[in-house]
Order: sequence, then structure tokens, then C-alpha cells
Amino acid sequence: MVAKKVIKIIKYLLLSLLLLFVASTVGGSFYMLDYSLSSKHNNNDEAESYKYMYDNYPYLHQWVDSLNKVSALKDTFIIGNENNKLHAYFIAANKPTKKTAILVHGYTDNAIRMMMIGYLYNHDLNYNVVLPDLRAHGKSEGNTIQMGWKDRLDVIHWIDVAKGIYGDSINIVVHGISMGAATTMMVSGETLPSNVKCFVEDCGYTSVWDEFSKELEERFNLPEFPLMYATSMLCDIKYNWNFKEASPLNQVKKCRLPMFFIHGDADTYVPTWMVYPLYEAKHAPKELWIVRGAEHAKSYKQNPQLYLAKVKAFTDKYIK
Repeated sequence: MVAKKVIKIIKYLLLSLLLLFVASTVGGSFYMLDYSLSSKHNNNDEAESYKYMYDNYPYLHQWVDSLNKVSALKDTFIIGNENNKLHAYFIAANKPTKKTAILVHGYTDNAIRMMMIGYLYNHDLNYNVVLPDLRAHGKSEGNTIQMGWKDRLDVIHWIDVAKGIYGDSINIVVHGISMGAATTMMVSGETLPSNVKCFVEDCGYTSVWDEFSKELEERFNLPEFPLMYATSMLCDIKYNWNFKEASPLNQVKKCRLPMFFIHGDADTYVPTWMVYPLYEAKHAPKELWIVRGAEHAKSYKQNPQLYLAKVKAFTDKYIK
């Protein structure tokens, strides 16, 4: 009789623990998904973004002012394939050219925060420039950050828009930093117009799974199981993509166009080790530059002239 009561108590305890485990996992997955992908974390204040850029790259102030004086910094909006309004800045080259750069910003940033790379291509190299705001960033609509996966389709749309503005014969480089680099690599695995000639990826991650797993362990001291699995499944249910599917590593395996990989050796946010499997997975032609002492997304800021020289040397081979 006593033994039966003990077994019954144990069953109730095990069931209670199981229910607690399930409830905490489900609740945790909703929290993690919101924490990671909610647009409320984004910096969409235009004035604040310009101030940040001018504080960090003072020479941009005069350049942007000169563009605005002749209305050369143009806002453009399109309707995306999920019926959301998307925004980009377009800047025509000072002299007519077929050379065009699509520049993709990082996580919770916006197009304004890619203006230093816009300066590199437009001011220094005389390129036409397109600076999109990814979904739920800047002036683009959306409530959810897509970590580059759905954004890759929007970038392809912007490529077509660029052809409409600058001409069907333009030659295009896609250049991204951080999440923008991941987006760039995701784009590279798709079927693209022949106008796209090469890619530059600066400190992109191998996959959303790898990046979020690293953050989960570092910020919360939690293992992958069960939260990563549950949150990835929830993302699939809500947004029709999952953390393993959103993989620059798998996309670069399909890419046959040239790619320049850049990564700082002091990067701990997107750890430097991630660039090596990406580079190995990519078919030639490809180049790799490990920037000594550079933290995450700081390779250009640390040495803008060397960064310019490296990017110019790479793109000159393919953009005519």
C-alpha cells in the first residue's frame, strides 16, 4: 500500500516536472524569438543615426551635405513580395558609369549607418550606390527582423530596381557588413541577373543557428537544447523560416561568382572562426582578408585607406 502511494507520488512529480519543462521551454522560446527578432530593438531614428555617423566618420558630414545640396541623395520606395513597403537611398556617381554597389547594413542598424561604405564606393571609387533599409529597419516596414533570409529576396528586388534607374548594362557588387554580410552571402546562392559580378562580405555569420546558439550561451549561459530547437520551430511556424535554413554557409556553397571575405581577428560578436568554414565552402574565385586587431564591424573604421585599397583591388578585377 505504501509502495503504491510512493509510486503515485513519483508519477505526479514526474508529470509536474515534465509540464514545468514544457511550459518553461514554450515560454522561453516566445521570449527568445521576441528578444532576437523584434523591431522594437532597432535604431530607426534618422537624426540620431546621422549624429552617430558624423561622430565616428566626421568626413561624411561634408559629403552628405554636398549630396543634399544637389538633391543627389534620393529616397526610393518599393512594395516587397510580402506587400510591405521597402526603402532605399540611391546616389548616382558623379560621372556616368556602369559601376554600381548595393550596400547592406547590419542587425538593428539602417542604411544611414552604411554611409561610410557608401562614401567609399561613391566618393572614392565613382560608383552608383544603393543603400537599402532591410525589413523592419530604417524607413522599411515590418515588425520582425529576418536575419537576412527573407531580406535576400528584397535585395534581389533592389538589383532589378537599380537596373531600372541606372540602366540594364550596369555591373554590380553586393557588399554587406555583419547581418548585411550574411544577407549578401544568402543572396549569392540564388539565381541572379548577369549584372551581378561579385560580392564583398565583412564579418558575416555561418548561420542564424550558430550565431543565436553562441549568444544564448554567452548571454544566458544556456545550452542549445531545448530552447534553440523550440525557438527555431516557433520561428518556422510564425515566419516560415527556421534558424538552420537561414544559412550563409549553405548559400555560398552554391555561389560561383567571386567573393571577398573580410573579418577582424578580434571579433567576438560574430567570432572570427566563422569566416574559415565560409571561405572553405566557397568555390573559387575567392579572397580572404583577416584584419589584425579589428573588432566586430570595425575593419573599415580601423584603417579606411587600407580597406579602400583592398576592396578596390578586388572589385577592379570584376567591375568594369
